[in-house]
Amino acid sequence: MTESMRIALLGDGGWGTALACLLADNGHRPVLWGAFPEVTEDIRRSRENRKFLPGIPIPEGVGLTNDVAQAVAGAEIVVFTTPVVYMRRVAGLAAPALRGSRAGLLNVAKGIESDTLLRGSEIIAEATGREVALLFGPSHAEEVAHRRPTTVVAAARDADFARTVQGAFMNSRFRVYTSDDVVGVEIGGAVKNVIAIAAGICDGLGFGDNAKAALLTRGLAEIARLGMALGARRETFSGLSGLGDLITTCVSPYGRNLKVGREIGRGKSVEQVLQEIAPMVPEGVWTTRSVCALAARCGVEMPIATAVHDVLFAGKAPLLAAQELMTRDPKAE
Repeated sequence: MTESMRIALLGDGGWGTALACLLADNGHRPVLWGAFPEVTEDIRRSRENRKFLPGIPIPEGVGLTNDVAQAVAGAEIVVFTTPVVYMRRVAGLAAPALRGSRAGLLNVAKGIESDTLLRGSEIIAEATGREVALLFGPSHAEEVAHRRPTTVVAAARDADFARTVQGAFMNSRFRVYTSDDVVGVEIGGAVKNVIAIAAGICDGLGFGDNAKAALLTRGLAEIARLGMALGARRETFSGLSGLGDLITTCVSPYGRNLKVGREIGRGKSVEQVLQEIAPMVPEGVWTTRSVCALAARCGVEMPIATAVHDVLFAGKAPLLAAQELMTRDPKAE
């Protein structure tokens, strides 16, 4: 554990809140920024994020603000925790406050922007002109907030900053490894949400363990193919942000993307499911479109991701999509 640091967390959702609590436990001085004053004021009064992380007491050591400049001022690490669909706006708000700052930047949001096909860290880098590290892995906010054992990976091109992140976040219940494969870690964390929707569809259709095991295995192969086409290392996808995150997302009751797929498999429309799950943001829905576009650009075959895309955006029946996957031309593994 490192010496006490001021750490800004931009985004007061469940993950930002859980990390703020973790950092306060570690003796740091976290400041949690939120976009909506009424939510911030409710957290301040109740010391609980009743909207996104109910039932978890927020330590008094966690500061709260709606002013980005105030959050960033004097921070040694700035953590971007908002979903990727909102990342460009938040990065744009933070950029002026970061001019002249020596803070290291850290992205913990998993996704790929639809229009630009940029990963979360690339959006932040574009807005700020700075290198951005990652903290990814199998890490549901609810379990981290309840102090259940969790292991993640800090990825950065700057090895010293990766170790700084490791030291800031790591404790006896939250273990952090380091990596320099930023692309591989981020692709694994983003694309697993697409496979999780497929896993949920399998559940909703009443398929069994055989189908889910095959889906995760072949889904991981798709993730690795795309990642390596973008310059990642194959072994990264056997690690925490690849296989580890994929398993958690595809089996956990906390998995938003799994829930979306499950309800679609049971016959609900995408629009209906998104309305029911709000205000939670299932990143995989928007990432599916981005992943398929990115795969086409790279010439990478991703049949599972394509099937999810056709169900979400082209009106294909989930059972038909599954049947088409099963009856593709025979091939070697």
